[in-house]
Amino acid sequence: MKYITGIESYQGKKKTAVTLGKFDGLHRGHQKLVEKIREYASSDCESVLCAFDFNRDVIMTKQERREHLEGKIDWLIDCPFTKELKNMEAEAFIRDILCGKLNAAHVSVGRDFVFGHEKRGSVEMLESFSNEYGYTLDVMKKERYGDMIISSTYIRDALAQGDVQLAEKLLGYPYELTGIVRHGKHLGRTLGFPTMNIEPEEQKIMPRYGVYACRVKIDGKWYNGVGNAGIKPTVTDERRRLLEVYAYGYEGDAYGKEVTAQFCGFERQEVKFGSLEELKEQVMKDMQYGIDFFMN
Repeated sequence: MKYITGIESYQGKKKTAVTLGKFDGLHRGHQKLVEKIREYASSDCESVLCAFDFNRDVIMTKQERREHLEGKIDWLIDCPFTKELKNMEAEAFIRDILCGKLNAAHVSVGRDFVFGHEKRGSVEMLESFSNEYGYTLDVMKKERYGDMIISSTYIRDALAQGDVQLAEKLLGYPYELTGIVRHGKHLGRTLGFPTMNIEPEEQKIMPRYGVYACRVKIDGKWYNGVGNAGIKPTVTDERRRLLEVYAYGYEGDAYGKEVTAQFCGFERQEVKFGSLEELKEQVMKDMQYGIDFFMN
């Protein structure tokens, strides 16, 4: 897969099957669009995904999206939402960008896809110009979970409630975050259970502050674990977002390493305890919760 930033950087010469959107989270609805452009990909047609980024409160970082799409499509284009794109008339976007720059022979989008100045472009406009500019159009139905449409907003709501199991059903994979293990106060080691403080990227959404059963990848190996997502109000006033996680069976030194944690189940919300003894008593219960979660 070729990865570039900005449509202006695209230099492909073949015809393409293109999908466009925000693709925040690459949830199950997005995955249908990816599958569709892959169907068209051949020796003379390449699959291209254009992701328009807004860079705040994201379900998935650019690097995570890149890793999820690796080996699945030919081109991933991160498209900053520039003033030029924002002000471009919708037909000009079809003519100059979609067909002129990206060589689109096939276009696949969701039903609510809009584009161009003041969002005047729609799937109906794409359909009306398809013959003139020589591309086919697939408008994909919304994926549903039960009677609810799967959307990034729905996933954000689930994460805000701590319902990471629902988020996993909507995404099609566990919600996760990746970060560097930072030094903390070493309180966990003092209490008898050394933990890792993982600092997520600033724009990455943290689920509801609280304690979760987690799976943790360190040096390419997965461990079951339990972690607290939040600001650790009992021991600090810094209000610094961290996932403090304990990985069962891990005995190495993870400081400075990049670690990925998947959120598997929610136990309780984060609270401020009156003393370290109260904290330690609860943490022992949390540790047992994690063990029981992965045994069931």
